[in-house]
Amino acid sequence: MTDIPRRAASRTAKLAALPLGFAGRTVLGFGKRVTGIAGDVISADIQQRTAEQLFSVLGQLKGGAMKFGQALSVFEAAMPEEMAGPYRQALTKLQEAAPPMPVASVHKALAEQLGADWRDKFAEFDDSPAAAASIGQVHKAVWKLPPSRKGAKPKTITVAVKVQYPGAGEALISDLKQLGRLAGMFKVIQPGMDMKPLLTELRERVIEELDYAMEAETQTAFANAFRDDAEIYVPRVLASSPRVLVTEWVDGTPLAKVITDGTEEERDEAGRLMATLHFSAPARAGLLHADPHPGNFRILPDGRLGVIDFGAVARLPEGHPEPIGRLVRLALDGDADGVADGLREEGFIKPDDELDARAVLDFLRPMIEPVAVDEFRFTRAWIRAEATRLSSPRSPGFQLSRKLNLPPSYLLIHRVTLGSIGVLCQLEAKAPYRTILEKWLPGFAPVA
Repeated sequence: MTDIPRRAASRTAKLAALPLGFAGRTVLGFGKRVTGIAGDVISADIQQRTAEQLFSVLGQLKGGAMKFGQALSVFEAAMPEEMAGPYRQALTKLQEAAPPMPVASVHKALAEQLGADWRDKFAEFDDSPAAAASIGQVHKAVWKLPPSRKGAKPKTITVAVKVQYPGAGEALISDLKQLGRLAGMFKVIQPGMDMKPLLTELRERVIEELDYAMEAETQTAFANAFRDDAEIYVPRVLASSPRVLVTEWVDGTPLAKVITDGTEEERDEAGRLMATLHFSAPARAGLLHADPHPGNFRILPDGRLGVIDFGAVARLPEGHPEPIGRLVRLALDGDADGVADGLREEGFIKPDDELDARAVLDFLRPMIEPVAVDEFRFTRAWIRAEATRLSSPRSPGFQLSRKLNLPPSYLLIHRVTLGSIGVLCQLEAKAPYRTILEKWLPGFAPVA
């Protein structure tokens, strides 16, 4: 067996072991229940051991498994503190780290993608990766800019060179197929979340995320939209090919470090900037950054939010859908019938389902509390309370949520919004979120 098939078999075996381990723990839990041990104790025990194995395996893999782990990790703020505490540091590492590829493989990819003379394009190139992601790794280098005039000495600029892992495409597709078998197991970590739409979304965007040339076009659109912006910074693209992307280097404090070590003021400001990016980008660029985990953000020395990694985006040429803002405003105004009618029109309530409009409003109202007040502080306690409300079978919210539909056109917006809220709760950030929505979310501002 060659190295590549052996590694693929090992990846598959590790992923396949996850549901088997979960099944074993479920049987163990059943046995303990029969012997009379309290059910909540058993559930917490199974949940913690499942989480431990899940994050351990995902952290060893690249491709779809690690990408799914990154998406899942932003929801750690919703987990019970006794579980989230021990894994918070490991989850942060999962968002930032992966084993590096051999130097020879890096050089081969650069020669294939940038040409045999690739070294001539750089004044310096660091063979040691500065960072790693799910399907590629980043090297710090110094790029030679074209001279401004004939005979002038070329200028240089510090750059990030993202190089895709060899075989990343095959690994990503394989991992996503395997992860499809784990959808039920992920409910142990986040019982109220349907993981299958997330897996479907990841599959649909495999081709886009593997094509760095397409990512370059998207990043350029973002950079143009936010050029000279006082709050948001998007690095320029200097060169691209299907498997190599060269962009301006972004110096700054990683958002993960702000989460763990930042002052209250720094965390509040980071949350405000994150919300501004989320709601302003569709209006300004016709795009939504769709990978909101802390590894993709930096706080620059001048206070701006630096944004990197534009492989995953939602294309919203008309901006955020107007019904979102309008329905949130109707909910704040207490218009139960208007909210129910609007949800039915958009496909959130199926035509034949008869739902009590007041019950629907009561279900939604706690979710929109952050924009019901002038300022709101997201906290881990708040998101855990919401997760409990929506995932407990005895909760009216749980019963109602099972009757609501999520239209495909809203799937990515929904996932990004949840992910962004997860980051805001990790930051425990206080900001005037309602004012941000009034400025950028169509349909939300009160009618004069």
